[in-house]
Amino acid sequence: MTAMTKTNQLEGIHMAHSTSAYRKVQVWLFLLGLLSLAVAWSGPLPELAHHAFFAHMTMHMLVVAVAAPLLSLAIAGSRFDPVIKYPVFFAPIPASVAELIIVWAWHAPGLHHLARMTSWGLVAEQGSFLLAGIAVWISAFGGTSPRSRSRSAAGVIGLLLTSMHMTLLGALLALAPRSVYAHHQGFSTMSALQDQHLGGAIMLVVGGIVYLSGGLWLTVDLLWLKSQRKELSS
Repeated sequence: MTAMTKTNQLEGIHMAHSTSAYRKVQVWLFLLGLLSLAVAWSGPLPELAHHAFFAHMTMHMLVVAVAAPLLSLAIAGSRFDPVIKYPVFFAPIPASVAELIIVWAWHAPGLHHLARMTSWGLVAEQGSFLLAGIAVWISAFGGTSPRSRSRSAAGVIGLLLTSMHMTLLGALLALAPRSVYAHHQGFSTMSALQDQHLGGAIMLVVGGIVYLSGGLWLTVDLLWLKSQRKELSS
């Protein structure tokens, strides 16, 4: 047996072990994603969200900035990854634009009131948030392994664009001089404006940081792939 054959065998064993370990990590990510949804939808938050804007925003962030990335990373690269089968339908930048439209539309006073005051409106809102969030994350991180440079680059743009629009919306809500939602009367000792400011701050910090972190992660991955290809070609 030649040294080259032994090296290839060792590399194959290492890749198999790495794949097996990553599959175990994906199972845990999936379970954590489901737990996040359970906390958002089965705990006290849905009832509290009828009265408190910050609770509604906490639900939003649990869905799009915690559950969506965890579930997407759990299925990325697996046989359940839709990007592998239908890559043309999962482009990171269009997915980010679609999420922007969905998120901003549901925060318009009319639709927001519908989601706050009716059960079917809340289900529609939360469901669209989850699907839009998963579409962004799976479009950025899904597909064949290793990811193509073009998908990683588009993923960086898509996640950073989402981080920017969530930061902007959060800042508008957190810094607004008056309440955007006329039907809202505040919660407990907080006025409507204070409650809105708290909710906006939650979106600004959580949404902005999580999506920015995802974009930076992909940037590092893209640079690493570039350096690996240079080493192989040299």
